[in-house]
Amino acid sequence: MNRRLYEALSLAALAAMGASCSPASEYVPEKICGTYVDPSLTRPLLAPSSKWDEFDRVSRSEGITAPCLVLSQSHVVMRLRFSWDGHAADLMHLASDTGDVSRVSSPRYVTANSPTMLSGTDGAISQAPCKTKTGNYFTLTLQLPQIKLTDQSHRKDIEKFMRAYFPATVGTLGCR
Repeated sequence: MNRRLYEALSLAALAAMGASCSPASEYVPEKICGTYVDPSLTRPLLAPSSKWDEFDRVSRSEGITAPCLVLSQSHVVMRLRFSWDGHAADLMHLASDTGDVSRVSSPRYVTANSPTMLSGTDGAISQAPCKTKTGNYFTLTLQLPQIKLTDQSHRKDIEKFMRAYFPATVGTLGCR
């Protein structure tokens, strides 16, 4: 075999081995718990991964309070709690509750005069009127367990995400 052909075959074999050994492409999901969201809003909150899973107990048609967990490499990186109630909830009370269902660290209302959305350093809570067979109000809690409680750098990214994700989610609920 001539030398040039041998070199070409060797390079082709190395290239093929490199392609087969390279890690799967990493990305952030475009659909989270049944709602499409622009990945540019998710990327600052979630590290790209090659393996995403969801544990979703939400039934939009039944309107029963339930969680949806987003997992990356088998670790929970986003918790969402979908909740339907007969009356508007006090979001600040939910955020500072001692349980772990709706707790958000360092909560503050996004708009001082409107108690319909608050954000914290590691999550947010939003609420809107949404009449369904199980309630008149829908509340969505977002928790990001991988963000340190004292890390203030994600608050604006959390607000941007919720400003897009929450109304898109409400649009999927069949509110009357």
